[in-house]
Amino acid sequence: MFRLAIQMVGHRVTALIAVACAVLGGAALITATGVLAESGLRSHLPAGRLAGASVVVAADQEFHPAGDLALALPERRRIPAQLVGELGQLPGVTASVGDISFPAALVDARGRVVASSSGDPQVSGHGWSSTKLLADTHVEGSAPTGSGEVAVDSATAAAAGIKPGDRVQVVVNSRPASGYRVSAVVNTPGAGVYFADKTAVGMSGLAGRADRVDLVGLRTTPGAEARVAAEVRTKLKGTGLLTLTGAERGDTAAPGAGASRSLLVLLAGSLSGIVLLITGFVMASALAVAIGGQRRDLALMRAVGATPQQIRRLAAAQSTVVAAVAVAPGVGLGYLLAGQFRGLLADRGVIPAELPLTLGPLPALAAVVLMLLAVQVSARCSAWRTSRMPATEAVAESRSEPRDPSRARTRIGVAVMVVATAMSALPLFSRTVIGATATSLAGIIGAIGLALTGPALVRGIGGAAARATRSGASAPTWLAMANLRAYALRNAGIVSTLAMAVVFVLTYTFTQTTVLAATAQDTSTGTLAQLRLSAPALGGLPADTLAAVRKTAGVKAAASVGTTTVVWEYQQFGDPVAESGSATILTPDAAGVLDLDVRDGSPSRLSGATVAVSSDVARTRSATVGHTVDLVLGDGTRVAAKVVAVYGRGLGFGTVVLSHDLAAGHTTTALDQSLLIRTDGSAKARQNLTALAAARPGLTLGPANSPSTGGLEDAPPEVWINLATIIVLLVYLLLSIANKLVAATAQRRVELGALRLNGTTPRQIRAMMRREAAVTAATALTTALLLSAIPLALLGQGFLGRPWPAGPVWLLPGLALMVTVTAFLTIELPTRQALRTPPADAIRAQ
Repeated sequence: MFRLAIQMVGHRVTALIAVACAVLGGAALITATGVLAESGLRSHLPAGRLAGASVVVAADQEFHPAGDLALALPERRRIPAQLVGELGQLPGVTASVGDISFPAALVDARGRVVASSSGDPQVSGHGWSSTKLLADTHVEGSAPTGSGEVAVDSATAAAAGIKPGDRVQVVVNSRPASGYRVSAVVNTPGAGVYFADKTAVGMSGLAGRADRVDLVGLRTTPGAEARVAAEVRTKLKGTGLLTLTGAERGDTAAPGAGASRSLLVLLAGSLSGIVLLITGFVMASALAVAIGGQRRDLALMRAVGATPQQIRRLAAAQSTVVAAVAVAPGVGLGYLLAGQFRGLLADRGVIPAELPLTLGPLPALAAVVLMLLAVQVSARCSAWRTSRMPATEAVAESRSEPRDPSRARTRIGVAVMVVATAMSALPLFSRTVIGATATSLAGIIGAIGLALTGPALVRGIGGAAARATRSGASAPTWLAMANLRAYALRNAGIVSTLAMAVVFVLTYTFTQTTVLAATAQDTSTGTLAQLRLSAPALGGLPADTLAAVRKTAGVKAAASVGTTTVVWEYQQFGDPVAESGSATILTPDAAGVLDLDVRDGSPSRLSGATVAVSSDVARTRSATVGHTVDLVLGDGTRVAAKVVAVYGRGLGFGTVVLSHDLAAGHTTTALDQSLLIRTDGSAKARQNLTALAAARPGLTLGPANSPSTGGLEDAPPEVWINLATIIVLLVYLLLSIANKLVAATAQRRVELGALRLNGTTPRQIRAMMRREAAVTAATALTTALLLSAIPLALLGQGFLGRPWPAGPVWLLPGLALMVTVTAFLTIELPTRQALRTPPADAIRAQ
């Protein structure tokens, strides 16, 4: 059987190239998705400034819901300082260091803040004892001994142009800049700014800092690392603290490291569904063309006694041979594609540039198994009808197609499209990202329904066209319409694949741009302030900034605004659910600078343990005014908060708003992230605020809103990631479509040869094929627009209050041109190639 399968592959190279391309592209996409998922689960940041610690003890920066993936907690969770002494007494421990981190930034001679070499100004400051956690540290100078001395790492010293003995201005925990003497330069780039230990504790600025540290690092004697780690784990059992060694140490240096890794898992999870769906569709379509071209061979084998099982096994075997050749380069391409995705994420600031990919064998194994399984199932399904038919009927049908499309298939396709249409109504009831996702899925599911109903649709269109061109039409036109009707199954596969490409691009792109426009609309409409004051290089605003701003002439209102992450625990269909999301931090006086479109309650009551929620979650989670909700704050602290307001602009300001009091003490720093300022609109007020920002190093004054109006120029990173995914999948679809069209056209050599023997000229044949390409492209575009119109109209109505989406107007004509060019080129070129073969030879070769 295997030998026969290889011989059949040699005689059907053109048709099986489409299968090979589908397998190669599918394997690449699945492998890339798997690499991202595995990296999110197993990859770790370099140890960095903790490289000298053999063992690190830190709090778990993840929330672990029952039966679900862990959720990242980006705010620093701290541990008891008493562990420093207790763990330092363990046998084999040579040094036990309690590390603390706080915002610290240098100011150069021109009053500009020097960029932190550690990458995150919120955790740049440390006590001098933390230098013991560095690996092979060379110190030029001496340790800081008093409150007026500081040590800096070599990269920061070079950027500021300082050396030991120089004087430098330092902003610590966003206090006013003070002069310090540089006592030492630590030759470890990215280590940060070091103060005397007692000074560092006093400058940390957080309540309870004296009895809390960020982490504990242990240095051990050579060879004692494993034994010490085991003893620490035993001692800390049941406390929830982590004992980390090796590559895991790097994730504890910055509290947001776990969030970046979790993002890779979420990204891979969101991509996996659509990748598998499109890959399976393309695979089944390509195999249907390849097996369809071999119906005569399979029918003859049935006639000489082959059993149905043998026919299906033979079809699967030859397809597996092709897949086995293509899957290896596809896997290799997938690893390269994952690297490009990682580069895109790092360039957009979604993940740290230092976070490496984990290039293990599991993604490759998963891609091989899934692709071979898909090939087996698709090939057996494609050969099912021929294998089950009586031998005489199989031979008779090998030159034609079934007279009537399957009614069951058509009914299932109609039902699928009805389900897709019903799903597309979700944005009317849920103005959230999840609601918008339903639009994309509805388009793809509708395209699958089109593939099922395609034969009946194409036969109907071909019949109507044939009747319309029965009299007065040219021969090429009449032949083209007759072919469309007679070979409805073949043409339906081409139409549905082209339509899927158009539907996929339209729905996914316009979903992103519409959500972006709705978010910009919410933010713009809800922001009453004109200006925003922030201090990104300092890690937060100085504590007296708000008072100074309010005293500035021309300022009518000012309020602090921040963001954090919360985990919301609630019941859904009787089961516990935990959902992580961004939350805005506001004070009661935020009503002067923001309009959240309050539907119930009042944001002026945002004090103490209170929250405001968006109207969507209030409805779906029974969180109306007066109810108490269970939340997990960004540092893992569980709180019960009372709902005091329900607002409508959830896209612009998030699903949850925390009171400033509730978030206090549960963020990495206690500093405000930004101030929104509403002025009297005069130029003098802006000049006064500009002077205030210029007088204080590190402050940045800018517009309250991003200038974006929903376009892609200022789109957030996740939008660009989705658009990059769309481009990759579109290229895969186009290559698969092109190969499928080439294979389908090449299989018509006998038909074209017969027409030429009957007197049809090559020019007439080319004209016939062009008319078929035109009808194919027009049918694909029309059905794609019909499938996309309802989901996109409902999306626009739900998110923008109008029955059309937001997005680039050139997308539709661009897709129309792409589909038309693809159809014409991939039919024209193989047709010209086929016409070079003498007609008698073409018929004899079959």
